Amino acid sequence: MTKVTKVMVTAASEEQRAAWLGRTLPEVERVRPGLWSIPVPIPINPLRYVLVYALEISGGVAIIDAGWNTDEAYEALEAGLRTAGYEVTDVKAVLVTHIHPDHYGLAGRIREVSGAWIGLHPADARLLHDRYDESAIDALADRERKLLLRCGVPPLTAQELAGASMFLRQLVTMAAPDRLIEDGDRLDLPGWDVRAIWTPGHSPGHLCFVEPERRLLFSGDHVLAKITPIVAVHPQSSANPLADYLDSLRAVGKLDVDEVLPAHEFRFLELADRVDYVIGHHEERLTEVERVLAESGGSTCWELATRLTWSRPWETIPPFMQRSANNETLAHLVWLEARGLVSRVPGEPDIWHPAGRA
Repeated sequence: MTKVTKVMVTAASEEQRAAWLGRTLPEVERVRPGLWSIPVPIPINPLRYVLVYALEISGGVAIIDAGWNTDEAYEALEAGLRTAGYEVTDVKAVLVTHIHPDHYGLAGRIREVSGAWIGLHPADARLLHDRYDESAIDALADRERKLLLRCGVPPLTAQELAGASMFLRQLVTMAAPDRLIEDGDRLDLPGWDVRAIWTPGHSPGHLCFVEPERRLLFSGDHVLAKITPIVAVHPQSSANPLADYLDSLRAVGKLDVDEVLPAHEFRFLELADRVDYVIGHHEERLTEVERVLAESGGSTCWELATRLTWSRPWETIPPFMQRSANNETLAHLVWLEARGLVSRVPGEPDIWHPAGRA
């Protein structure tokens, strides 16, 4: 696998790019006639905001994603819609790219106010109860704890990390979808030709939306301008989420669009170039995982994660992000295992080896 060269995509909005780099909230923007970009702040998160897209339709608007369920987020969305000439009561549909809190959290509150329908892919809809229902939270945390133990995380640390994200459920209004959106579905949005593309990986039911006539891709978290989304093995992931992600990334990279409208950072051009870079990034990571594992001769996933290259020294990474790093490392190991390049000896913990050395 060759060294991948960093690709600098062209920002479709210099104002958005400047806001991202300056760590400020971008302005509400009219992207096209009848299409608005509304930044909605998200708390305690380096991403800082989610970009909600409002599409003008007969009698109101449809929005893609919603934001976290906080008063600050709701008020920002409300103000953004007013800039576009609408109220929250004018929202007719909420198309959710995936069920992470910064995308799905406000959907239920918006429906309560406006009567809008909520759309999700079935694979994510199936996860809602275990993830956000109060009665199921402890069971999900215990499944995460057991996974971490198999990865070699020390028991007390595993207990701490398993519950590290449970507080996020308060930022979600639990809301079952009114419509299940399948791959290839054409959404009933008058004046728009919006079609769903199932892009699993970051979540099992992640959706992108393409508008072929306007040559636009609403990419959610699937493809972003500067960072790569977390693709991890966890209790609610598919068996091989990295394989799912790379397959769906290649499919999206073939789309003939002029502009990508992601949920974070800023709008950009050069979709195919960005996709090639992200695929190359994961290829380099897979190579590093193989190399470090070979140097160790055999390792737990947790031990391996501590030896990989991250954006900062391992000991300075917050616990919640250490969990993500471990589970991302596991996703790369599972991908390599499926291709016979590494093997594991099951146990508590599992021990991973280069192929043929177990």
